[in-house]
Amino acid sequence: MTDSKIISQDILDSVVDTLADKGWIVDRSIFSAEDIARLREACLADWEQGRFHEAAVGKGMQQDRRIEIRSDSVLWLEPGRGGEAVQLYFDRLDQVRQAVNRSLYLGLEDLESHFAVYPRGAFYKKHLDRFRNDDARTLTAVLYLNQDWPEDAGGEMRLYLDDTCVRHLDVRPEAGTLVLFLSDRFWHEVLPAGHQRLSVTGWFRRRLGDLSW
Repeated sequence: MTDSKIISQDILDSVVDTLADKGWIVDRSIFSAEDIARLREACLADWEQGRFHEAAVGKGMQQDRRIEIRSDSVLWLEPGRGGEAVQLYFDRLDQVRQAVNRSLYLGLEDLESHFAVYPRGAFYKKHLDRFRNDDARTLTAVLYLNQDWPEDAGGEMRLYLDDTCVRHLDVRPEAGTLVLFLSDRFWHEVLPAGHQRLSVTGWFRRRLGDLSW
């Protein structure tokens, strides 16, 4: 791994400390403007080639397209495939995974990720990032790719900060913003987007039933 791909220890320590304290963090230091531009280019190239499919809710045989719940389209990503920009994304987040495991003992083993495109007017209603009978998803990572996102364009991720879903934080989907949060604790939604909205959404997973933290 070249030096340009290595996250500084100070940044990793700050991420881990904030996750330990709050269970969530909004970071704008892990990915550079150049990193984001290359990811955005890759995402749009795949979009224009028609490689995305309409997103569904549920898992396995229970998957269903529910446009009243979510109206985005996705393209699943894999390490080692998709070019240098996608590989750098996985490399960077693997450093986060290792740092979190060393300090918080979450037992994170891998990362599943996809590009997400929200056409104008698309949204995703309030939900948790956990399947009913699958506790593998442990830490959610959402990285935004939208350059110069207008103030009035909507599309914020509304992260609910308490169990009653009263207190919340609205995160603008501005390029380079990375949001990390514990998947089973924080309800969230995507507010209707006034422009095409691009992101990379990922979930760090542990072994099923590994509830050590």
